[in-house]
Amino acid sequence: MLEPTHQADVVVVGAGVAGLSAARRLTSAGVTTVVLEAAHEVGGRMATEQADGFRLDRVGRLLSTAYPELRLTPGLDGLVLSPFAPGVLLHSGGRHHRAGAGGVRGARSARGALHAVRALTSAPRPGAGPRRPVAVPGRQVSVPRSRTGAPLGTAVDQARLGAAFGKLAGTPVERLLARPEMPAAEALVTRGLPARTIDGFLRPLLAALLCDPDLTTSSRCADLALRAFASGRLCLPEGGAEALPRELARTLPPGTVRTGVRVTSVSTTSVTTAEHGEFRCGAVLIATGARAAAELLPGLRVPDFHPVTVLHHTTDEPPATGASLLLDADRGGPVAHTAVVSEVDPSRAPGGRVLVTSTVLGPPEPEIDTAVRRHLARLYGMPTARWETLAVHHTAEAVPAMRPPHDLRRAVRLLAGLYVCGDHRDTGTVQGALHSAHRASAAILADLGVDRPLHTADPVPTARAA
Repeated sequence: MLEPTHQADVVVVGAGVAGLSAARRLTSAGVTTVVLEAAHEVGGRMATEQADGFRLDRVGRLLSTAYPELRLTPGLDGLVLSPFAPGVLLHSGGRHHRAGAGGVRGARSARGALHAVRALTSAPRPGAGPRRPVAVPGRQVSVPRSRTGAPLGTAVDQARLGAAFGKLAGTPVERLLARPEMPAAEALVTRGLPARTIDGFLRPLLAALLCDPDLTTSSRCADLALRAFASGRLCLPEGGAEALPRELARTLPPGTVRTGVRVTSVSTTSVTTAEHGEFRCGAVLIATGARAAAELLPGLRVPDFHPVTVLHHTTDEPPATGASLLLDADRGGPVAHTAVVSEVDPSRAPGGRVLVTSTVLGPPEPEIDTAVRRHLARLYGMPTARWETLAVHHTAEAVPAMRPPHDLRRAVRLLAGLYVCGDHRDTGTVQGALHSAHRASAAILADLGVDRPLHTADPVPTARAA
């Protein structure tokens, strides 16, 4: 039990990635910080359930090795990223087609490569079971292909697409943000690419990256997402989504994070909790989700959200897609994207077992597991009736919507002593959450008169690949 009154320079409310990242920057600058979390675990939506040796993410967020904040955030030096095979695998007309297999510059340039290459080639960790073969840069999964390259179109269409991605990767962020803003679905038809390429590749890709099946997201956010896809590699944190917040929490001074503490009200100089009294401080940072933040800060805008359902299945026989992210170009079922994640990150399944994780966007339909199994049978080209369902996780407020007009840098300083951060203040991504924490911690240090410089980050966040 905590004392009735406690003092700290800064109290951070919420131990998700934004709150933990901000706390890490503040403590590194010598500011006494306390993080209060209502749940009994850190991580927020980046939670991972462990069951029978499997590690099952509740919300399947895709990361990118091109995210600047994964390199610039203190405390993430030990984070290991497990990349997917280059590009994505498209299922169309009963066949698989490799698309967008771009460069690996992002995987190699991340700090310590964020160990991404090591994750592909290293020996198995003790207790992780035998490491299954995974794709490495330059080596594609052997899958059936059509001579026409459908759904990408002809060889000329594919060359145009490759050139467009190359140009996008080299375009400064400021130029992308200067483009006219409209819903992403409308913007796609103005980009000079064939309708087949747009409908068969870019629409399902953006739906997966933005968790937005209708592509109502701001075209600027969509451009940032495609830029990250073109510049780096889609990836997952080794050990589950929880690895990222746990890595941040591990680097904080002992006693900084206090779980099971429910905050009921805040002011510029104190935080009141339900069971543990009052925390007095010099500044308060609200780092919860948007709705919880609005409950503590009446008048704060609450965005709409994209619901996400994640289903985890296991089988003894792995599908022949390797470590690829598989999209349905025909959009013939509920699954937006799926992957044999135990091929991407072997630590997520016990030895000899296969973990297939699939994501459904939008409100879940009745009998969703049956519909997903039927869809997966077509996507993977194998029976799924005997696959075992490990978990079905539905998150109604999984990803903040980013409809136009969307402010990518909403204010984090409400007034001196009161601040807010999270993915609802930037882009609705892990990159956005980390970047908003960067901005908020910088504002707090400036108002507190702390002169120690922070790490330098990109002035504008880069959208996620999930």
